[in-house]
Amino acid sequence: MTVTVKRGERGGRVTKKQQHAKSPRRPRDSYTLFLLPGILAFIAIIIVPFLMNTGVSFTDWQGVGAPKWTGLANYRELMDDSEFWASFRHSLFMVVAMAAVPTVVGLVLAAALFDFVGKHFGTKTVAVLRACFYLPQVLPIAVAGIVWSWILAPENGSLNELLKAIGLGSLQQDWLGDPDFALYSVMGVMVWVQIGFPLVIFMAGLQRVDPQLYEAAELDGAGWWRRFWHVTLPQIRPEIYVVLVWCTIAALKVFGAVYVLTKGGPGGATNVPSYFSFTTFFEKTQVGYGAAISTVLTVVILVLALIGLKLQTRAEDAEEGLRT
Repeated sequence: MTVTVKRGERGGRVTKKQQHAKSPRRPRDSYTLFLLPGILAFIAIIIVPFLMNTGVSFTDWQGVGAPKWTGLANYRELMDDSEFWASFRHSLFMVVAMAAVPTVVGLVLAAALFDFVGKHFGTKTVAVLRACFYLPQVLPIAVAGIVWSWILAPENGSLNELLKAIGLGSLQQDWLGDPDFALYSVMGVMVWVQIGFPLVIFMAGLQRVDPQLYEAAELDGAGWWRRFWHVTLPQIRPEIYVVLVWCTIAALKVFGAVYVLTKGGPGGATNVPSYFSFTTFFEKTQVGYGAAISTVLTVVILVLALIGLKLQTRAEDAEEGLRT
């Protein structure tokens, strides 16, 4: 048997050190260079303003002059502020309207479009319907809010006129001006705005599901609902976690729709923490107190995001454990 020995230029055996020196080095520092612009932008746009806002929250300041240090006074006042807690309760309703309901409806619609419409009417029809559902997401919230304020207007509004035309005039309401209906009206608008996002995400997730799973379930006699429950849901669990976390964060920081539709009224019936912070900061010029509200809201959103990511990681690890 012939053994070939690799030699250097002068006929000597090439050592491991020489081989390592001749091999091209991987530019590990280049990754940092690519990440550097994003890191700097994140620090300048997110971290620095948040720290400045947190610092202002420990002061009594009207936006002009020198701030007066008050320590935790704003936070102690916040804990006893009934309007603040009411705004957070309204945020829970927004979470239902922007996270829970769109996730459930988006799942059913995505499965229906993927399983039924796609098979019977073709992919072009699915694409058109998907775009129609997603359209509210790309509309500016100011434009959508103005249009819905026309629809929900108490006089000559499209919804009241429709109810009158079909003989249900007794159901006409001042949808945005009545404290008993204003919050639910805003919730309905937000469901319409938000439903396209989970639909698109879930349809993208359905495309990676192995079709053989559906075929096997169908051969076993499983109907559409059983296939949806036992095949679709487990397979797109990562997408469900992403949608729930993303939509919950969007619900907690919702501002534009409340500002355009109701401005937190009537009588604070639709006030949410983000709008409460805005009015406290700019209209009442209680800058320190408004900064405290936004700081608490930011911390709550960050904690919920971390919890959601932790649950998603745990679920993925458990799924990997079952596969192995």
